[in-house]
Amino acid sequence: MNAVPAPPPVTVVGIGADGWGGLPDASRAVLRDAEVVLGGPRQLDLLPPGCAGERVAWPSPLRPAVPGLLAAHSGRRIAVLASGDPMFYGIGRALTEVLGAGAVRVLPHPSSVSYAAARLGWPLEDVEVVTLVGRPAPRLAAALHHGRRLLVLSADAATPATVAELLRDRGFGPSPMRVLERLGAPEEHTTDPVTADDWARPPGDPLNLVAVECRRAPDAPHLGAVPGLPDDAYEHDGQLTKRHVRAATLGVLAPAPGELLWDIGGGSGSVAIEWMRVHPSCRAVTVERDPERAARIARNADRLGVPGLRVVTGDATEVIDRLPAPDAVFVGGGLTAPGLLDVCWEALPAGGRLVANTVTLESEALLADARRRHGGELVRLSVAHAVAVGGFTGWRQAMPVTQWAVRKG
Repeated sequence: MNAVPAPPPVTVVGIGADGWGGLPDASRAVLRDAEVVLGGPRQLDLLPPGCAGERVAWPSPLRPAVPGLLAAHSGRRIAVLASGDPMFYGIGRALTEVLGAGAVRVLPHPSSVSYAAARLGWPLEDVEVVTLVGRPAPRLAAALHHGRRLLVLSADAATPATVAELLRDRGFGPSPMRVLERLGAPEEHTTDPVTADDWARPPGDPLNLVAVECRRAPDAPHLGAVPGLPDDAYEHDGQLTKRHVRAATLGVLAPAPGELLWDIGGGSGSVAIEWMRVHPSCRAVTVERDPERAARIARNADRLGVPGLRVVTGDATEVIDRLPAPDAVFVGGGLTAPGLLDVCWEALPAGGRLVANTVTLESEALLADARRRHGGELVRLSVAHAVAVGGFTGWRQAMPVTQWAVRKG
């Protein structure tokens, strides 16, 4: 009995602004042979008449439509057109996740980022890339550090002005900006550098990216890349894990790329926000029962560059069972809610971390009991600040914080 041949793999062809003329022979051959070519309208228009396959434009939104479109054309030779390198913020990721890497062949083209680095003379390994394609502009704020070079992938012609406004708002108005349009095409164009403070350029070509050399204004706050941001970086009503305790708390929570944190009793959202600032792939859900504080958390997240923070308004004991499984849990409030610690413990997978902070004797007793049952470490964090005492200086002691930290075996 003859085996049924496997369906032909999907081939993803990267194409640049230089169109058909910029494609190597192997990519041209795939497109000529394809029975179906999927792509954006702009990309499909770059193909010559010799590519006789059926042309199908991606719908919007694209991602949910991928499985259905592939199924509709199953068994046919499918080529997919993608901008530049399909595996760099491109459709290649969605296709490999749906079909598996073995069923997808990728023929990359230089990405706009590679072209930009070449035009600017910027070594790519020293550049941070931030995409604003289908993503909120405030996420750029987390990448703003004095002296860093950024390449911002634009959503449209209006993105450069949006970038300039955000830089000004975040204290980086002196940063020089350049817009690089239609990279790789004969008509490509790079603007002269202009600071965000002086940016007044009208929208240009929608196919662009923005190059930024970060320069912090002299009066702008210094926000570092590690946990322990200044307390005044946050809008708050006093419900804030203070700077030194926050740094110690994130140290034992130990965020790693791709991990998810539950921040229970979010207050101002500082622990969840600084967890997410550790790495762009870090995720967090913060639960806050007070609607006003929940709205404040969302504003802080936007301001500090992590607009993807999910804020859930409600009582933790009522919403926890609807949250995705965490890698770590921080309990900064609501410890006396019946069963809260036990529910958080049960939700953790093996290797997960739980950290709980308190300043009250009642909650401290709960943490001591939890340590007796589950192990871990109890520490008391005490911070004092130097303050004026008449004409002299003395120490003012903040309320000590009792912290339980444990790793689930």
